[in-house]
Parts: sequence; structure tokens; C-alpha cells
Amino acid sequence: MGVVPVELDLSFSKDGHRLVYDLYGLSASPLVVYLHGLLLDAELNRGIAQALAEQGYRVALLDLLGHGRSDKPTHASTYRIDSYADQVIGLLDHLGVDKAVLGGISLGANVSLFATAHNPERVRALVLEMPVLERAVPAAAAVFVPMLLAAHYGRRVLNVTSALVGRVHRTKFGPLNSVLNALSYPPDATSAVLHGVLVGPVAPTQEQRRAIKVPALVLAHRYDVVHPFDDAVGLVARMPNATLIRARSPLELRLEPRRLTREIVDFLSRLEDPHGHSSDRPA
Repeated sequence: MGVVPVELDLSFSKDGHRLVYDLYGLSASPLVVYLHGLLLDAELNRGIAQALAEQGYRVALLDLLGHGRSDKPTHASTYRIDSYADQVIGLLDHLGVDKAVLGGISLGANVSLFATAHNPERVRALVLEMPVLERAVPAAAAVFVPMLLAAHYGRRVLNVTSALVGRVHRTKFGPLNSVLNALSYPPDATSAVLHGVLVGPVAPTQEQRRAIKVPALVLAHRYDVVHPFDDAVGLVARMPNATLIRARSPLELRLEPRRLTREIVDFLSRLEDPHGHSSDRPA
């Protein structure tokens, strides 16, 4: 395949807020929306988008509200995972796409689950990387509640440090840039995002997950208490058309992506396209 077309810093409006996204690949190709984790952004997934676009897919990387280049209101009520799911459906509407493959890592996986539970007719399949479900709640609280308190009560210090990090030269490695971008957010926005996400619903109910019939590929590993492997196992057991792939580490897809990218492409290539063909990839 030749050079992959890339369109950066595109945007649309949802509920009065500007949301920014990037597109990789040809407009006629099947769409995959791949979402970032909590406080991170599209930079995290640029390598994945490039790899899938090279295999004949169109990939959209959306900065969810409060993240990356998208608007950052300071009201916690605007940040709920089910509201993020509405933003994903809004992106499909904006692009004029009836159905897409949804996926992402951590927060992105949970947003994709919500979007599918609430709008199953808009989703062709799921690629869920390290979902955060019931077993993860105590560890997630232990990690993110101190961050919330620091962002809320340490505004003065964090205003200075975030401004300094914002001046740091970005690298050629997207995941590192994503972390630097997160550290440069205004503390009021960080506090609001964490508050809204932690207080709101984390994932669809078990009954809603059982009702998700679309094909799903779940990627997980055993070395992270915030993303327990047992949560992924339980999710696959409840969803009637899900497959589990074990990653070697939480960073495998970004540091050594070949194996897992091949698994994702193989999974996507087996999807039945709207015209009844066996593969959704262009010939």
C-alpha cells in the first residue's frame, strides 16, 4: 500500500463543545474509531492508526472532551463515560457513517462498551484493550483519587508545573507525547475529568454486556491491577461473540506492535461487510 493519507486537527461540535479528531486512511475504507485512556489523548494511538490504515482501514482518533486538543470545561458533570459514548456516536454522525468498529484502551474500551450497549445498530465490532470493570474498582480508586485530590488542592503548584511541561519539546514517540500532554493540562480541567469519571458509571451493567452481540476482540495482560486480567476473562465469558488475546505487557501494542496488530487485522478481516462479503478490507 502507498502513503497513508492523514488529516489532522479536524473538529466537530457536540453539546456546545468542540471535539478534535484525526483521520488516517482512505475515505472509502471501513472505519475504525480507536480511543485513548483516561487523561491521555490521540497521540497514544498514532502508531496503531498508521498500522491499520496501511492494511486498508480508515482510522479516526478522537480526543474525548477534556482531553488533548478538545475543549476542557471545568464542570465535572460534563465528564461521564456514558456521555463520552454519545460523543463517539456524534463523530459517526459527523462523518456520515452508519456503522463502525469501535475500540480503545482502558477508558476508551469502556466508552466503546457503553456506545455499543446504547447504540448497537451503529457498531460493527469491538476491539477492547484493557477494559476497566468490577475487579479494577479498588485499585483504580487508589490510583486516581489521590490524583484528584492533588489536582484539586494543589492548583497553584500544578499551574506552574503544567505550564512548564507544556513548553517541553514533543518527541517522535506518540505515547510519550500523550503523557506529556496530560501533565500540561490545567489542574482545574484534570480535577473535573477525574471527578466526573470516578463518580459516574464506569461500565455497562453485566446484563447489558451479555446483550452485546457484535464480534469483539479483547486484549489484556496479567501485570496491571488497574486492568485486571480476570476482568477481561469475565467480559469475554459474558459476551456471546468475544475472543480474548493475551498481551505480553501493557505496552506491547505500542512498543512491539507487530503481533497484536496482526491479531487485530485478522479479526477485522473476518468481519462480514454490509454487502455480504467475507472481508471488510478493500481488495
